[in-house]
Amino acid sequence: MTEHNPGTEQPQRAPRVHVLMTVHDRKAHTLACLERVSAQRADAVAEMAIVMVDDGCSDGTASAVRERYPAVQVVVGSGQLYWNGGMRLAFEVAREADPDFYLMLNDDTHLLPGALRTLVATHEERTRAEGRPCIIVGSTVDPATGRHSYGGWRRGGRLNPLQLSRIAPGPAPLPCDTLHGNCVLVPREVVRRIGILDEAFTHAMGDLDYGFRAVRAGCGLWIAPGYVAECVENVGKGLFVDTTLGALEQWRRILGPKGLPPSAWRVFTSRHAGLLWPLNFCWPYVKIWWNALRRSLMPRRGRA
Repeated sequence: MTEHNPGTEQPQRAPRVHVLMTVHDRKAHTLACLERVSAQRADAVAEMAIVMVDDGCSDGTASAVRERYPAVQVVVGSGQLYWNGGMRLAFEVAREADPDFYLMLNDDTHLLPGALRTLVATHEERTRAEGRPCIIVGSTVDPATGRHSYGGWRRGGRLNPLQLSRIAPGPAPLPCDTLHGNCVLVPREVVRRIGILDEAFTHAMGDLDYGFRAVRAGCGLWIAPGYVAECVENVGKGLFVDTTLGALEQWRRILGPKGLPPSAWRVFTSRHAGLLWPLNFCWPYVKIWWNALRRSLMPRRGRA
């Protein structure tokens, strides 16, 4: 029998993390994001590579990134990929290297010191505890307000399973039902089990769908302790939920790629809204015109 000599054991290699980004005309945000990513290397917790999809930038983002961060792999997109399409392309490029982890990261999401260490350590802890692949969601704080902005979600009850509520991070990992894609650590095993973001989606819903599918496939979904990044909350100004817009403009935007395009919304609701999904599918479209009708009637009531 060969004796075991602990002194001859090889040190465990650092995991390989591919950071995935898709960008469009936000050069200042993109460069600030990459600066924070680069600062994570000081922890030496992982070997990092960055795949950035330049989806039709016209503000010089790609050239600025190549100049300041030449190690970043810049992939040229069509200009019509939007978030989900761009992240799918980044996933596909990174998957060729088969890294241990994929870190989905928005370019307006700026990592705090020790963020990557927290995400990787949380993954190791939860994977050991559960014995299954676990996605780790990083929570973000709005630096302007100090409020929780993005991270994990808890879904509603049976009657309205798509009614989601945000979960603020705590001092220990917390389970969640789905995720925002701002800062998410996805292990290789999850990608092998469920694939990448679904091509059915263009901009929104792809991240929520990915979280739901991961849970359904038996993967763990956990929120890392504390805040790992800063990100200003998008309160919906200029989107279809912006009630300061006219009904026709809201209608145009809800049908557009950044709204709820009917083909994508149908896939999402039929997958995740249960038996009553047709009602969930119809409601956002009906709501725009219902609210418009109510607003048009209010002045008449005031004059009565």
